[in-house]
Amino acid sequence: MAAESITVWLIEDNATFRRTVMRALDQEDGFHCLGGFGSCEDAFAALSRQPAPQVVLLDVGLPGMSGLDGIARFREQAPQARIIVLTVFEDEDKIFRAICAGAAGYLLKTAPVEEIARAIRDALAGGAPMNGRIARRVLDMFARFAPTRGDGDYGLTTRETQILEAMVKGRTKKEIAAQLDLSFHTVDTHLRNIYQKLEVNTRTGAVAKALKEKLV
Repeated sequence: MAAESITVWLIEDNATFRRTVMRALDQEDGFHCLGGFGSCEDAFAALSRQPAPQVVLLDVGLPGMSGLDGIARFREQAPQARIIVLTVFEDEDKIFRAICAGAAGYLLKTAPVEEIARAIRDALAGGAPMNGRIARRVLDMFARFAPTRGDGDYGLTTRETQILEAMVKGRTKKEIAAQLDLSFHTVDTHLRNIYQKLEVNTRTGAVAKALKEKLV
C-alpha cells in the first residue's frame, strides 16, 4: 500500500456486495479498503484494536445497530473519519437523519465504483458528496425548512427543549435517555408532548421545525 493511499472501511451486511465494492475500490488508484464489516458492532470492536480509517462507507439497514445510529457513535469515537452513507434507501427521513447525525455524504448502492471513489476524495476535501437524485431531495428539504420567523411560543419545557436539541444532533432515544439520565419511557412521553406542541407527527418534522424556527 502506498503511503498516500486513502484508507477505507465498508460496513455492509450483504457479503457479496461488500466484497465486490472492496475489491473494486482496491483496484482504484490511491485507495486501500482495509476493513469490511457486516455490522456496526463488528466495526466498533475493530476500532478498539486498530487505527480508524480516513473514510467509512456505511449502510443504513444493518442487523443490530442501524447505520443511522452508528453515525453518531463514529463521530464520537473516530471524529477524524469521514462517513459516507451507501445504501438503497432514499426517503427523506433517513437522508435528513443521516445529515443531522454528521454524515459527510449520501450515495445509493447503484453508484458505480468511480462515483464512490470520487465521493471519497470529495468528502476528504471537505465536500458533501451526493448523487443527483439525493442532492435534489436535500435541496427540496432545505428549501422547505429554510429559516423563518416563528413566534417560538410552543410552550416547550426546559427538558423538552433539551430533548429537541439532542434530536437535532442526531441522538437516538436510547442515547437521549442516557445523556439526560431519564428512562426510555420518560423520553418517549416527552417526545409525544414535543410532537403535539410543535404540531408534527415525526422526528424529522420536529427537527425540521426546530431548525426552521431556530427553537434550539
